[in-house]
Amino acid sequence: QVQLVESGGGLVQAGGSLRLSCAASGRTFSSYMGWFRQAPGKEREFVAAINWGGGITDYADSVKGRFTISRVNAKNTVYLQMSNLKPEDTAVYYCAARYGYRSSQGNEYNYWGQGTQVTVSS
Repeated sequence: QVQLVESGGGLVQAGGSLRLSCAASGRTFSSYMGWFRQAPGKEREFVAAINWGGGITDYADSVKGRFTISRVNAKNTVYLQMSNLKPEDTAVYYCAARYGYRSSQGNEYNYWGQGTQVTVSS
């Protein structure tokens, strides 16, 4: 069992920055961690993922170059640094964990947090 709790969401103006955190407890060793988001009326979409060692990262094309995923295993925490935010980034952001091969598909992740709201104003 893995428990995930997101934090750091809020309201920010377009062009601004925000850092999301995901605190994990339970079984975290060797996990792949991902960030997903879901806007009202839209399906959940992949944002970024990172392997246990931190050397393998994946990003959705829509956030590449603007978002950075990282993790500090000693703190059992994964981060999503978001820069140059756009109104299109407005969504509930979720962190997730899985075990196995790298994946950008939400259905392949086993554990999910409650989500944190990110709102980007024009």
